[in-house]
Amino acid sequence: MVSPLVAITPKVQSAIAAALGDDFREADPVLRPSQFADVQVNAALALAKRVGMPPRDVAAKIVAALELDGVCEGVEVSGPGFINLTFSDAWLAQLLQQVEGDERAGVPLEQTQNIPIDYSAPNVAKEMHVGHLRTTVVGDSIARTLEHLGHHVIRQNHIGDWGTPFGMLIEHLLEVGEGSPESELLVTDPNAFYQAARVKFDAAEKAEPAGSAGDFNVRARSRVVLLQAGDAETLRLWNELVDLSKVYFNKLYSTLGVTLTDLHLAGESMYNDALPGICEELESRGIAEVSEGALCVFLDGYTGREGKPVPLIIRKSDGGYGYATTDLATIRYRVRDLGAHRVLYVIGAPQSLHLNMVWDTARKAGWLPDGVKPVHVQIGNVLGEDRKILKTRSGAPLRLMALLEEAVDKARSVIDETRPDLDDDVRATIARQIGIGAVKYADLSVAHDSEYVFDLDRMVALTGNTGPYLQYVVARIRSIFRQVALDPADQHAALVLGEPHERALALHLLGFGDVVAEVGATYEPHRLAGYLFDLAQAFSAFYENCPVLKADLDEVKASRLTLCALVLRVMTTGLDLLGVEAPEQM
Repeated sequence: MVSPLVAITPKVQSAIAAALGDDFREADPVLRPSQFADVQVNAALALAKRVGMPPRDVAAKIVAALELDGVCEGVEVSGPGFINLTFSDAWLAQLLQQVEGDERAGVPLEQTQNIPIDYSAPNVAKEMHVGHLRTTVVGDSIARTLEHLGHHVIRQNHIGDWGTPFGMLIEHLLEVGEGSPESELLVTDPNAFYQAARVKFDAAEKAEPAGSAGDFNVRARSRVVLLQAGDAETLRLWNELVDLSKVYFNKLYSTLGVTLTDLHLAGESMYNDALPGICEELESRGIAEVSEGALCVFLDGYTGREGKPVPLIIRKSDGGYGYATTDLATIRYRVRDLGAHRVLYVIGAPQSLHLNMVWDTARKAGWLPDGVKPVHVQIGNVLGEDRKILKTRSGAPLRLMALLEEAVDKARSVIDETRPDLDDDVRATIARQIGIGAVKYADLSVAHDSEYVFDLDRMVALTGNTGPYLQYVVARIRSIFRQVALDPADQHAALVLGEPHERALALHLLGFGDVVAEVGATYEPHRLAGYLFDLAQAFSAFYENCPVLKADLDEVKASRLTLCALVLRVMTTGLDLLGVEAPEQM
């Protein structure tokens, strides 16, 4: 099952070979969209110099060799040597009938690869803020898409669950008491718990005289030593902190509608036992060396100011390990133990230098073979109206849960105004679907490495390139089938493309499989979002200009209902790959 462009590519290549010689059989036909036809072949311009002929003459020879009977109803040379192709309506209907009969609606199944994806990665005992939104929804959409293409996706939620702050947090938990209201803040308001511990620690640091055994800061540091030494009671308390944070994480993931669960947790702590061996191996093999008391890797091509080499520090001068050590253990584990073919890191753009140094070190150590491709899916910032990183009025990072609640409230006000006839529970469900969907779609509809301004009013609008507009199109199609008491899943009829808007809609539908495959190859969900918006617009134009239930002929009505059912299937599948729910009604 192929799209029109894929189907005609070998036909055009054969014509080029017949016209110019067999040496040109693999030449790129240079197929491009055209406002004058369905597709434009620009190969003549690219090949004219090689064959020593004017582009229009090359185009004429290619046209003369084209065998497109039953495929194209129009072939013409225009301009300096463009070849404009207009597909046959019957051929398009034939291709679309194949897509309609395919349970995957034309989306290919690719050869399965193991693909670990590192995304979201919040910190234990800290609230997720707006900065976690993009990595979470982009990573989840990429995971859904790769799974739909047939790959074995291994979600890796690399939470921050280890390090020196945990001494402070454990001591604070002991002081407030396990099971106390204060300890429950880890579930409801993690930042409040963390800040309370931090205030105690900072106050003890400044106190005079300092250093007595009863001081909070001294106990916190001692607790870190016990934690790293594997003290049983300290590990029990640490596990309690992590378990309370899991409740918070899962509540937010459920609200956001992402697929991460406890099964996908792969925090920093799981690599602790591997860190000494990482350092020992790199040092013994001469890859790492001691510099100013720290164990470092110096790589060719990484220099800072004045041309001085930039070190990757894998063991600090005090003997502690940092992110680089953990990340080296991580990539080794994902390749060696998970059998990765590709490894995706959906994290902030500023981490690019760090990741590349980690990967180059891993390659040098033989832990990252040439056949395994690590990819940094760079994440840009969410901005406020002032085009600065979105924060609260006090300058603190905006809580992600508060942002999502505000979006649902905003959507609820719209639904209460437009659909007062619905039951309160139904309106509440729709408001959640629209509000969360609006936030996710707004994020996913722009390139993941770019910045965008967070504007709730625009996001929840029912017009324009928004999630609610796409959701409304789905709801409209479902209402059509409710009117005639038909299940769209059972609607299968011969397709007839007699009107321009039917034809335009068919061309959009035929592109779905290619777009999903492209997202899987480029890790760019905004391409799918853009496709769905264009499809929604094509459907709206079709619906306004081509009567469905009042069509003149029964076969036309059946064909148009089948088109509606296919649009519904493609839209709901596409929205699901983005992680956006599609309400039954709006």
